[in-house]
Amino acid sequence: MPLNGTTTIDRTPVIVPREEHCISRADISESALKVLYRLHKEGYQAYLVGGGVRDLLLGRTPKDFDVATDATPEEVRRIFRNCRLIGRRFRLAHVHFGREIIEVATFRAPHSAGGAGEGVTEDGQILRDNVYGTLEEDAFRRDFTVNALYYNIADFSVVDYTGGLADLQAGVLRFIGDARTRILEDPVRMLRAARFAAKLGFSLAPGLRELILELGDRLDNVPPARLFDEVLKLFHTGHALHSYEVLQDLDLFGYLFAQTDELIKEGDDYTDAFIRQALHNTDERIHAGKGVNPAFLFAALLWGPVHDEVKYLLAEGMTELQALQEAGNEILAAQLEQVTIPKRFSFPMREIWTTQARLPKRQGKRAWRLLEQPRFRAAYDFLLLRCQVGEPVHELCNWWTLFQEADEAERQAMVKTLGSGEGRKRRRKRRRKSRAAAGDHG
Repeated sequence: MPLNGTTTIDRTPVIVPREEHCISRADISESALKVLYRLHKEGYQAYLVGGGVRDLLLGRTPKDFDVATDATPEEVRRIFRNCRLIGRRFRLAHVHFGREIIEVATFRAPHSAGGAGEGVTEDGQILRDNVYGTLEEDAFRRDFTVNALYYNIADFSVVDYTGGLADLQAGVLRFIGDARTRILEDPVRMLRAARFAAKLGFSLAPGLRELILELGDRLDNVPPARLFDEVLKLFHTGHALHSYEVLQDLDLFGYLFAQTDELIKEGDDYTDAFIRQALHNTDERIHAGKGVNPAFLFAALLWGPVHDEVKYLLAEGMTELQALQEAGNEILAAQLEQVTIPKRFSFPMREIWTTQARLPKRQGKRAWRLLEQPRFRAAYDFLLLRCQVGEPVHELCNWWTLFQEADEAERQAMVKTLGSGEGRKRRRKRRRKSRAAAGDHG
C-alpha cells in the first residue's frame, strides 16, 4: 500500500449483489427512491452515491441522499418539474420534495478532458468542472475511496471501483489517486479529510497527515466565502469537538481562525478550554435535536481574542462595554480576511459579546428590558458558558436563571433587593468621596 495517503488505480470494479450487503430500500428516503426509479424508467443510469451509501453500509442514518446519473442537468430538469439547476463550478440538479432536496449530479470525467476552457490554475487547482463522463470516470473523480461507493437501483447491487469497501471495513480515510494532486486540485479537501476523520472516527491513510501538514498553507488561496460553509460542516454536524481536535492535530485550525490559534499556541489555556466547552455543548444540542446558531458558534470561536483584547482596552480606561465593542470590531475585521461571516450572523455575534457587559446591570427596569432583547437567550447561554470554564460569574448566572423562571412579583422583589444593595454601595462611595473632598479643603 502506498505511503502518501493515496490509492492505486485498478479499473476493475467490485460488484456486491443485494444478498451480500446490508443496504435496504426501507432505509432510503422515499424522495430519493422516486428520483432513482424515475431516472431508471426513463432509460438513464441511476445510482445512490457518496455519504448516503457509506453511512448505510456503516449502519448509520444518512443526513441526506445524493444521486449520480448519466442524464445531463438539463435532461434531469426535463424529467422533474420540481427541479432547479444550481452552481457554476459544479452544475447540479436539485429535485425538491417539500423541504427535502435530492441532489442529482451527472457523471463527471477527468477535468483534463475539458480542454482549455474548463478553468485550472497553474498549480492544478480546479476553478470550473462541468466535464461529463462515465460511471467509472465519475468514481475516480471523487475525493475519498469511502465516498466513491454506488448503489445501483437497477439491480440493488453496490459498485466499488476504488477499494472503498475495504477501507470502510478497516476504518481508513484514503484519497483516490495521488493525494498531493487531489489536494492541489482543491485545498478544501484537507478540511474534508479532517471532517470525515472526525465524523467517522477513521484514521488517515499512512502518509496523509504529513502531506496535509506540508500543504496546509494552500488554504490561504481559498476564497473566504467558501470557507464559511466548511466551518459549519465541521462544527454543526454533531462532531464539533472531535473536529477541533483533528484540525489542531493537522495544524489546520489556524487557517480558519488565526487569531484564536495564535493564543492557543502561546499557551492560553482559557481560550482552549472555552472552545472545547462550547463545542461540547454544541454537540450535545445537536444530538438532542435542538437548534444551533452560527452566530453563537463564531462568537465562541473568536471569544478568546476578544477577551484578550478587552483586557488591554480596559487598562487604557475604556468601560467594559466600550472595550467589548472596540475589541469585537477589531477581531471581526481581521477574521473576515480568512472566513466570511454573513452580516446576519456577525451582527448577532457582536450583540452576544456586548451584552456580557450589560448583564450585570439589572437595576430599575434594565432586567426586564434585557429579557426582551432578541439576543438575550444567546447572551445568557454565553454567560453560562463563561461560568462553565471557571470565570467568576456564578452568582450572576444564578440570578438570571432564577429571574427567567420567576413570576412578576418575584422578579420585582429580586430587582428591589438587588437595587437596595447597589444603592447602599453607591451612597457609601459618594460619602467617601465627600469626606475626601472635605479633607482636601480643610
